[in-house]
Amino acid sequence: MRITMRLIPFAVVTVLLLGLVASASAQGPKIGYVDDQRLRGEYKAFVDAQEQWNVESVAWEEEAASKQQELQTLIEEYEKQKLILSDEKRREREAAIRAKEEALDAYTRQIYGPGGSGEKLQNRLMTPIIEKLNTAIEAVSIELNYDLVFNSQGLVYAKDGLDMTDKVLEYLEEHDE
Repeated sequence: MRITMRLIPFAVVTVLLLGLVASASAQGPKIGYVDDQRLRGEYKAFVDAQEQWNVESVAWEEEAASKQQELQTLIEEYEKQKLILSDEKRREREAAIRAKEEALDAYTRQIYGPGGSGEKLQNRLMTPIIEKLNTAIEAVSIELNYDLVFNSQGLVYAKDGLDMTDKVLEYLEEHDE
């Protein structure tokens, strides 16, 4: 049975490659891991940011639910009365329903769409925390002489001098037809 590289998770490939490197050298690379779930649960700034996000999210969800309920009420009233309404009144009610639908859609895009309030709040809350975490990971990695540090998402720190990108690009340029 032939195993393709796509079937092997990135972390497994990385560990295998690092194992080969370690066996080839006397000392081998020093590898560390940061548990990002613990950071989210135990780092006070993360916890505070999550609480603030939750407060805002609840308010947004309540507002959206209120708008949805208003729309549903309009639709139900219209359905009950549409047979006895004049054509003009029916068109007015249908226009009111469309306006409520459009308002709900606009609100949803304003909060949850690209560049919306949700994204802006997340950036405002998380950017400084992520910058602090990255600084801390780098400082601890250097202090403890780690070559590579991972978290559940992948590589979060690599010692200077381990980046082979320039060499790979040079190779590709030399061997490109």
